[in-house]
Amino acid sequence: MCDTMVIRHQDAVYFAKNSDREPGEAQLVVRIPAESPEPGQRLKTTYIDIDQAPRRNGLMLSKPFWIWGAEMGANEHGVVIGNEAVFTRLVDDAEGLIGMDLLRLGLERGNSADEALQVITDLLELHGQGGPCGYRDKRLRYDNSFIIADARRIWVLETAGRHWVAKKVGTFASISNCLTIGTDYDICSEGLENFALKKGLHSGGGRLDFKKTFDTRLVPYFAGSAGRLSASVACLRRFAGQDVINVAHMMEMLRSHSPGHTEPRNGSNGDVCMHAGGFIRRSQTCGSMVSKLSKDNAIHFFTGTSAPCISVFRPVSFDMDTDFSVLNPDGETVDGSVWRRHEHVHRRVLFNEEARLRLRQFVHETETRMLAQLNGANSAATLENLIAADQITVEAQDQWCREFGRLPLNYPLLHPYGIYWKRMNRLDGFE
Repeated sequence: MCDTMVIRHQDAVYFAKNSDREPGEAQLVVRIPAESPEPGQRLKTTYIDIDQAPRRNGLMLSKPFWIWGAEMGANEHGVVIGNEAVFTRLVDDAEGLIGMDLLRLGLERGNSADEALQVITDLLELHGQGGPCGYRDKRLRYDNSFIIADARRIWVLETAGRHWVAKKVGTFASISNCLTIGTDYDICSEGLENFALKKGLHSGGGRLDFKKTFDTRLVPYFAGSAGRLSASVACLRRFAGQDVINVAHMMEMLRSHSPGHTEPRNGSNGDVCMHAGGFIRRSQTCGSMVSKLSKDNAIHFFTGTSAPCISVFRPVSFDMDTDFSVLNPDGETVDGSVWRRHEHVHRRVLFNEEARLRLRQFVHETETRMLAQLNGANSAATLENLIAADQITVEAQDQWCREFGRLPLNYPLLHPYGIYWKRMNRLDGFE
């Protein structure tokens, strides 16, 4: 389960997202150059083929290694999108475009937030959405919600089957794994109300309430969606009242745990920074992204790793001649990736509180130096600044991999948490 947040402050838009997925599912950060495909080509997405567009924008994506689409990303025009699973009454067994495919297509084909919204809704209506979305759990199917933003406009888009509603955002918004838009949408799919009437989901009295009509209760309840949504909204509301907001505030929000849940084994589905721990808590944060969008430039940071509370955010740019440490050579190769290397450390410090606290402090110090190199990302960073900032994170990871990567896996004896992680580590090749 995941969370996506956005806030407008003064002359900038700040975007943040955690991607919560199965613990063994590597999430890779890739940069894809703009391209003009040959006319008449077909595009292979995760499950279906569709018509290719005449031009594809340059992209940065954070994506599960086996999925064509992405959980979050940005394009060269300063558009960012984050995707959330929502469990509506219209989730279908048929295969179509999954939400991650729609996200990537919106970035590939939309030069603004408005255009990306149009791309996603057009393709949703044309092809529908559906298909297994879990790495190992192929029963996992869901509909999708999105935050779509650029420096000028922010949209929340929520879907149920081929139908949708979208709402313009004034100051801030957050989405989790439940619908949030009731009757206050600005635009919607054609025939939405008639569809709901025919299905017996709407009485026809007053404007259709999208959330009440299509949301379900069971999965969002066990996913802790309401708790995470409430926590993130409260945080954004507090930020909105501050004189200063910067990317560091957004990064810290993605690291937050509920009171009493700072120990990973005691975590809950209500934590924004999610730690897996068994049957009910089967997801963990596998990747995170923060962006600052302004009129003249955009700056993006990705962890490329699990557990943002012990991960450093790394800068990346669209300069195709410059490599950045968080980038993977492709979107499929896990061996040798930043994610895999960090996961060796992550799974060891889970069982060593002293090491975990040292690593958190190390991450804080590293990120402080990295952001200082970029002047807090509060002004346009030069390519030289970005390269120097990235090098700070490279040297830090090398050091903490040496220090923490060889720790023993001290599973708590006869504890369900230890039994769960012992099984996962064997399954994922970390023992």
